Amino acid sequence: MKIFKEEQRFTQTWLKIILAISLIVPIIVVSKEYLEENSKITTNEFILTLVGITASVAFIFFIKLKTSIDEKGIHYQFYPFHLKMKLIKWEAIKKAQVRTYDPISEYGGWGLKGGSFWNKEKGKCVNISGDIGIQVEFKNGKNLLIGTQKKEKAAHVLKTYKNRIHGAS
Repeated sequence: MKIFKEEQRFTQTWLKIILAISLIVPIIVVSKEYLEENSKITTNEFILTLVGITASVAFIFFIKLKTSIDEKGIHYQFYPFHLKMKLIKWEAIKKAQVRTYDPISEYGGWGLKGGSFWNKEKGKCVNISGDIGIQVEFKNGKNLLIGTQKKEKAAHVLKTYKNRIHGAS
């Protein structure tokens, strides 16, 4: 019985740089305003603002994508947006394969993407980084792409369960 498991988080260097700038600039602006004579910002407001800015930037590091493939199907969770693992049963899948994709042009970037705003015909996408994903085509015509950093292992496990996929030949 083959099992695939993966957990990803946002750890890209470019993202850390952007977030650092997003943190530093507002803190400098708010601190400058607070330290001015006759400031309208109270100490409590200043502290709450700093906590709010820091928490909003730090939030991205709590996000994680968990994926597993087993005899029941493909499980995924994009925490904290999905509080528990979602199961895609083999019976609901027409086709599943690992593929290379363009996150920006196909889905508008990384994260929980797709659906009503960007390239609806591509379906939904949950990804953290990179350009490799597990493409799931459902019997009902919908599509879901789940990002992965373990291309070969995911492809190998999917091949193991190919006979459980509805559209498999």
